[in-house]
Amino acid sequence: MVRTDRRWSDVRVRRIGRRLTLAAVMVVVVAAEGCLLSGAAVQAQSRDPYAEARNRMVDEEISREGVKHPGVLRSMRTVPRHRFVKQKDRAGAYFDQAIAIGKKQTISPPFIVAYMTEMLDPMPEDKVLEIGTGSGYQAAVLSDLVKDVYTIEIVEELGKSAAKVLKELKYDNVHPRIGDGFKGWPEAAPFDKIIVTCSPESVPQPLIEQLKEGGRMIIPLGERYEQRFYLFEKKNGELVKSNLLSALFVPMTGDAEKNRKVKPDPKHPEIHNGGFEIDDEGDGHPVGWHYQRQLTLEATNAHEGKAYVKFSNQDAGRSAQMLQGMVMDGTAVHAIQISMWVRADDIRNGPSNEQAAFVIQFYDSERRPIIDAEAIIGPFKGTFDWKKFQKTILVPAKSREAIVRVGLNGATGDLGIDDIGLSAQTK
Repeated sequence: MVRTDRRWSDVRVRRIGRRLTLAAVMVVVVAAEGCLLSGAAVQAQSRDPYAEARNRMVDEEISREGVKHPGVLRSMRTVPRHRFVKQKDRAGAYFDQAIAIGKKQTISPPFIVAYMTEMLDPMPEDKVLEIGTGSGYQAAVLSDLVKDVYTIEIVEELGKSAAKVLKELKYDNVHPRIGDGFKGWPEAAPFDKIIVTCSPESVPQPLIEQLKEGGRMIIPLGERYEQRFYLFEKKNGELVKSNLLSALFVPMTGDAEKNRKVKPDPKHPEIHNGGFEIDDEGDGHPVGWHYQRQLTLEATNAHEGKAYVKFSNQDAGRSAQMLQGMVMDGTAVHAIQISMWVRADDIRNGPSNEQAAFVIQFYDSERRPIIDAEAIIGPFKGTFDWKKFQKTILVPAKSREAIVRVGLNGATGDLGIDDIGLSAQTK
């Protein structure tokens, strides 16, 4: 249930400007795994009004961005994501975005679902444990790839709703349960694979014990708004860690939340690593920023310090951005002042008027975007050297969180960003 929202106003950044035609059509696509869809699959998709949107989603947002596992791509083309969101949100089901599903939870963006599934390396005989059923979408994607999925949801209402949808869609090898995922599912252990779709600060000990020798676990770990995916493999009874992408998930609740040591202050929101000087992993990606697309850390000609972020895109409409989440209590914070330094090289708007910009979207206590509570710095166009941009933004009283997004957002050219700062004005 990751938070990587990309549903921005089409009045401003225009990412939603590329509306899809969801009419029923006969679509024959060449799958990324290098083979045509079967005649039966094509016929089935011809009766599915969402098939075109689902295939576009896989082609543009999943396969093109690096997911290659044939089975994962096939499952993403098949599972009806629109069935796992509320009726009013179905028009946006096949955009690569998180969507609120109630009870302060979200359905993860399709790319994240595909990425996590690929990292598990699912096998047909695997028994998989999922922590955080949420909408049931991740379990459905796994269902087509493994023997059994055991999935746990701590929020009873969500768990029951997901179980109902999974049953209606006949994912009969998915076994749902209401409970605290921190404790795992000891009666069904051991598991070949474990996937955790909410974020604790550290790996729960019961999950370590329930992972089979030689098994894999993917889990987002870290502070509330600064997390990273880790892939663990169990060897000789110990977990061997591999660092993966930065992430932003809803927190693991229950015992995990009770034991959380670091909690952000809602009265003092801040931008972390706004100067891009921290690159602990040494992979050329700035720490503290997630959902990074088409960017590099540049070590020369920075406005301040040793590095700045450079976004480059020549494929009009393709994403090139990064995001960061933060706590933002509108009852305590009246306004925020954002400042940053920007340089541009031949930046042009995308085909649906997508614009290079810095955007902040506010969210309420249920993690729903607050309508008309989106602010923009920019848009950035043309060519210019380092230039300071600054703006004071009012914070809605209903705000409890915010996500900032900066990048080309579908525009083309090169965009440099450095020294992003945020100062809060409290009430």
